[in-house]
Amino acid sequence: MTWQPTANISTLQKRAEIIRLIRDFFYTRNIMEVETPLLCHTSVTDPYIESISAQLTPSQKHYLQTSPEYAMKRLLVAGSGPIYQICKAFRQDEVGRMHNPEFTMLEWYRPQFNHHDLMNEMDALLCLILKTQPAERYSYAELFETYLQLNPHETNLKILAHCANEHDLHIEASIHDTDTWLQLLMSHCIEPLLGQDRPCFVYDFPSSQAALARIQPGRPAVASRFEVYFKGIELANGFHELADATEQRKRFEENNMKRIAADLKPVPIDELFLAALEQGLPDCSGVALGIDRLIMLACDTSCIADVISFDINNA
Repeated sequence: MTWQPTANISTLQKRAEIIRLIRDFFYTRNIMEVETPLLCHTSVTDPYIESISAQLTPSQKHYLQTSPEYAMKRLLVAGSGPIYQICKAFRQDEVGRMHNPEFTMLEWYRPQFNHHDLMNEMDALLCLILKTQPAERYSYAELFETYLQLNPHETNLKILAHCANEHDLHIEASIHDTDTWLQLLMSHCIEPLLGQDRPCFVYDFPSSQAALARIQPGRPAVASRFEVYFKGIELANGFHELADATEQRKRFEENNMKRIAADLKPVPIDELFLAALEQGLPDCSGVALGIDRLIMLACDTSCIADVISFDINNA
């Protein structure tokens, strides 16, 4: 351990310049910068994300936010129009070359945009910051068919386990749902190959992986969701946002049931957010981008500690 910053000063100067460019990007598009609380009475119910709790009093528990999403959507309902935020976000047990429990996130929302419109705007931002060529775009199914020769919408546990074994992905634990297998195959066999020359957008995820996205009816039904990769690094996750409060409550409840089944504590459902949805969320799309990872790519480094002042080990 040392008192010295983990990033050198020239990198921090470049970081400051990139954040200024991001603010200029949104200013020229008349998108308002906002701030929302980082400490809230609840957090996400997602079983794959663990929040950091803070005990304010013996009877009052709050959570450091994993994303400003719920509060920003409340602003949208209140009539804010297009908004963005650059803020700290927090996730428990995420430490490593690509992760720090405290990280910087850029999140923005565009009323009257669908997720393809937002992909266009994200692409323009990446071209500005990373000097890239326009991005490639593939559906989730196209990637699985190209790299693994299987249809992710029409598969089963046996096929997925066999595919993993064929690609030297050996999992000791028993996996009883297709989404976990698909996520393992995606992260280990496909993601490292994506966006080597220019960014790559992946869209139309399985409906079971919708999170807070709308579902597009069809055969198969797919989620109006996209992710962005560059040089094998996941940079952003975006949605054509779900506006149905009843469906959103159902998804929160299902998440908590999955948490309980996995021996995780359930998280209180955000009733203020649901009340806002009942009032009426404008038709909009939103996206969250990891600024630290963006700066890693801009600085051509492979470790998050190289682009933040002090990582968790020196904080």
